[in-house]
Amino acid sequence: MQVSLLRVYLLLGLLAHKAVWEILKRQQSERAAPRNRSLKVQLLSAAKVAILAAIVVQTMAPEFLPIMRDPAALRIVGAAIYTLGLLTALTARLQLGRNWSDIEKASLMENHALVAHGLYRWVRHPIYAGDVLLLLGLELALNFWGAAGVVALALYVRRQAMSEERALLQTLPGYDQYYRRTARFLPFLPV
Repeated sequence: MQVSLLRVYLLLGLLAHKAVWEILKRQQSERAAPRNRSLKVQLLSAAKVAILAAIVVQTMAPEFLPIMRDPAALRIVGAAIYTLGLLTALTARLQLGRNWSDIEKASLMENHALVAHGLYRWVRHPIYAGDVLLLLGLELALNFWGAAGVVALALYVRRQAMSEERALLQTLPGYDQYYRRTARFLPFLPV
């Protein structure tokens, strides 16, 4: 019974995450001029949908490739990491407001402003950090070796964050000072 309640909790968190993103994305795109979507953007969007679908299926599927035979403690740790990641990502997304841009587009918008309050006071990329923690926690809570795959995702996210930082350093006033005083993903850790 605990496992099924945990799976429902994980699924509801994923759906809440996706709902917040879609609602805020639609509000933002209503104000933006329509753009042609490049093949790269279309492929990345399709990959995100496929990954989300796979995670939803995994969340509801029977356990396979378990990490541990008795995963009770692992499930608790995983659920805690998942919750921390979910709350971090959602809070950061709300705090970023209209200054957010989708990972596959990663472009500076007109009237883009530096956000340095809330979670952004401490780290430059709390959404990325939250999403990676969310996925790591999900895989641990499901007792699945897919947790190791989160490392590959974290490396991609780090590369993406560094690319965004280079662009922001060149184009966003005040970002250079902000960059020097904040950590990239976790408070007090410069990586």
